[in-house]
Amino acid sequence: MQISTIGLDIAKNVFQVHGIDAAEKVVVRKRLRRRQVLEFFKALPPCLIGMEACATAHYWARELTKLGHRLRLMPAKDVKAYVKRNKNDAADAEAICEAVRRPTMRFVRIKSAEQQGQLMQHRTRDVLIRQRTQIINALRAHLAELGLVAAQGNAGVNELRAIVTDEQNTRLPIDARASVIVLAAQLEALESVIGAIEKRIKMQHRSSEASQRVEAIPGIGVIGATAIVATVTDPTIFRSGRDFAAWIGLVPRQDSTGASRSSDRSPSRETATCGAFSSSGRSLCCGAPRRIPGSIPGSRNSWRGDPSRSWRWRSPTRWRAWPGRCWPMVAPIGRLSLLKLPKGARRGREEEM
Repeated sequence: MQISTIGLDIAKNVFQVHGIDAAEKVVVRKRLRRRQVLEFFKALPPCLIGMEACATAHYWARELTKLGHRLRLMPAKDVKAYVKRNKNDAADAEAICEAVRRPTMRFVRIKSAEQQGQLMQHRTRDVLIRQRTQIINALRAHLAELGLVAAQGNAGVNELRAIVTDEQNTRLPIDARASVIVLAAQLEALESVIGAIEKRIKMQHRSSEASQRVEAIPGIGVIGATAIVATVTDPTIFRSGRDFAAWIGLVPRQDSTGASRSSDRSPSRETATCGAFSSSGRSLCCGAPRRIPGSIPGSRNSWRGDPSRSWRWRSPTRWRAWPGRCWPMVAPIGRLSLLKLPKGARRGREEEM
């Protein structure tokens, strides 16, 4: 019988194939080595192939598409529900073959090699930034053991680097200087490489019309815009911005049953793109401005007339919580007495009056 649908469980070296015909009868169950995969599918007529969207999936999808097959990638968590028995390669391949034929299954668009290359720049930059943070922490810790401390931020790091490179400074023992100067040199090399990657990302941003449109959205900078364009293959698959936010991991995870409803923020749901421009603040890198529209009532930019700290309590706005970085407005009020202030703030207000 001719194979109509195949579930392919991919790995580094061992691949599992599960194929059925049009009557849903199992035709082939076979284990393949890596070198045998393309030869096996070359001998088959065009059919539907399902795979989990995991490591190397986009590469195999592009290669098998060149052979005339129809490829569909699925999130691994959605395929897990179709595993009927214990975890093994054969069971996974069968579950993939079953899931790929479901009409309600959500599929992942195949990325081109160019898109993956652009995403590699963002992930490489993220790795280098983490390494830079580790080296800075190590440098501060080593020097603090000798009583050499500095303020937080780049100014403090530069001050410590100047102490390390100054051979006339006698506060550092010879052995200590020989150790921390290696960290200082590694830090300088990392900053140079990170700057080169960010420069290339800026060049890609200026040459991409889609990236420039995304960057025009308040709160998204160059890094976030280029990461979104490289991650989202086809934006038309999202019905609204809420769908995109849920896909990218900005929506809390629900764990509800009956009348009991609960949700929490799960960091594991955040994708690599989310980390590029979410609450971590890295969207402001590469010269991205902080956009706070002044037309929003109660925003900091609308208080240009009186910048004093006590002026905010005269604002005719009732806040849902203590005003912080984000101040959600509930409703305007007519009297200041309706504004519930913390005890310390109320005491300061009474002293002013």
